[in-house]
Formats: sequence, C-alpha cells, structure tokens
Amino acid sequence: MMLDLGLILAGIAMLTLGGEALIRGAVAAARRLRVSPLLSGLVIVGFGTSAPELVVSVDAAAQAQPDIAMGNVVGSNIGNILLILGLCALISPMSVQPLILRRDGVIMVLSSVLLAVLIGGQGLSATDSTILLGALASYLGIAYWSEKNHSSPASEVYADEAKEIEVVPDATWRIILFLVAGLALLLLGSQVLLKGAVGLAQHFAISEAVIGLTLVAVGTSLPELSVSLIAAMRRHADVAIGNVLGSNIFNILGILGVSALLQPLPAHPRVLQFDLWVLLASAFILLFFLFTGRRLSRLEGGMLLCGYIAYLILSFKVFGR
Repeated sequence: MMLDLGLILAGIAMLTLGGEALIRGAVAAARRLRVSPLLSGLVIVGFGTSAPELVVSVDAAAQAQPDIAMGNVVGSNIGNILLILGLCALISPMSVQPLILRRDGVIMVLSSVLLAVLIGGQGLSATDSTILLGALASYLGIAYWSEKNHSSPASEVYADEAKEIEVVPDATWRIILFLVAGLALLLLGSQVLLKGAVGLAQHFAISEAVIGLTLVAVGTSLPELSVSLIAAMRRHADVAIGNVLGSNIFNILGILGVSALLQPLPAHPRVLQFDLWVLLASAFILLFFLFTGRRLSRLEGGMLLCGYIAYLILSFKVFGR
C-alpha cells in the first residue's frame, strides 16, 4: 500500500511540474511568435491547465482502463466547482463579467448536459467523441470571435490569464527544453499515477472508478487549483472563474472526446447512479449562484466546499464500490 501511495504522490508531483513547464514553455513560445495575449490565454493557459487530465485520461483509455479515464474527468469537474471555486470564494468574494457568465457559464452547463445525454446509461462511443470534439471546435471559434470583435472588460480575462505566468524561459533552447521536459514529465507522471492508482484500488478492493473520481481527479486538478488560488489572492476573480469554466468545458468536450475516439468508454454504474448527477447539480448550482448576484460570495463558497466534503464522504461510505 505504501508503495502505491508513493507512486500516486510521485505521479501527481510529476504531472504538476510537467504541466507548469509545458504552460510556461508554451506561453514563452507564443510571445516569441507574437501570438496575441487573448489567444494564448484562451488556448494555452485556459486549457493548458487541463494537460494532466488530458494525458492521464488518454493514457487510461489507451490501456483499457475506462473507469479511470471517465472518472478522472467527472471527478475533476466536480472538484473544480465545489473545491476550487469554494476555496477561492472563501479567500475573496468573486464577481464575474456578464459575457463570461452568459457564454462560458452556460456552455459549461450545456456541456455537462450533453455528456449525460451521450452517455445514455451506457457510455461514450467513437460517434459520441466526434460530437464532443465538434462542440469543442465550435466553442473555441465562438469564444475567440466574441472576445476579438466585442470590446468589453471580459476580453481582458484570457489575456490576464497569460500574464499570470510571469516566469517564462527567454532563450529558444530554454523554450524547447521547457516544452520537451513538460511533455516528458506529463507522460511519465501519468504512467506512475495510473500504476499507483490501480494498485491502491486492488489493495482496498474498491473500484478504479472511485480512485479516478477522487485521488486521481484531485491530483490532476492541481494546476487549476494553483492558478485559481493565485488569481483569487490577487483579486483577479474573472481569471479564477474563467479558468474553472474553461477547464470544465475542455475536460468534457476535449479530453473525453479524444479518449472515446481512442477507445469506447463504458460508464461505471456508480458514475451513472451518483457522480453524473453530482456533476450536473454542481454545474447548475454554480450557474445559479453566479446569475443571482453576478458574484460568488463567501457564504456560497462555503456551501460549495461543504458540498465537496459531503461528496467525498458519500463516495467512500455509500458509493465506494
């Protein structure tokens, strides 16, 4: 058991370092190529923080471990809303720009609903993956067009996300080193984490789905947690909320889309009976909180955090198999 826990911690550490290196290298490359801050923030930083989830889920799908592949995404999205935004709101109440709320907030909820519809009591097929990836491409086009062509305070959010990455390599060889090292750490970290997660599940005789929904999901969400907490402490609320909304959209449409394209992903019974409903409820509750006052208060953040604690208790005590 200690060996499995050590592998999980080592895998999470490598994924975190790899994600950081990849993001910093990508931001530096974007600046060198004079890519707009808006585009680099939207694509590189907003979705780059989901790199650990992407690598782990795709790797799990390729190794015929669908419970971890799907559980990682569903669990990460639940954690992003209840844990990360709950903690951020406790640090500092967060307001949100109307454009991000109307576009990203609504699309995040619709993506969750689309996932539930496509799973349909069974799982995700290759056909479902094309629908998810097509929806992702449409979202990227809509997001970039709306930010580029409409002058609003929200247009600065994605650029601010890129600016949050302050320490980046300057020389070309360092940029390449960061990109290669980041990718290598992500790939190696995913292998180590999966090995430890499967071993731990076997040791305690619990399903891989439970491990994927909890330990793996929290571990791969550390980049979102760090970026969002730093933004909250700096009073950059839109960055924290935009990061979580964008990450959740990419997790469902992009990661599950790619994973299901490689290997059909059957849904574990507990995901269908419990976790999928928690994901939908979390998404709708967050949207309700944001729409009612266009902000997330400390009280609401505390409620989200309590919800995550309750989710963890139920995950192991009631739905632990």
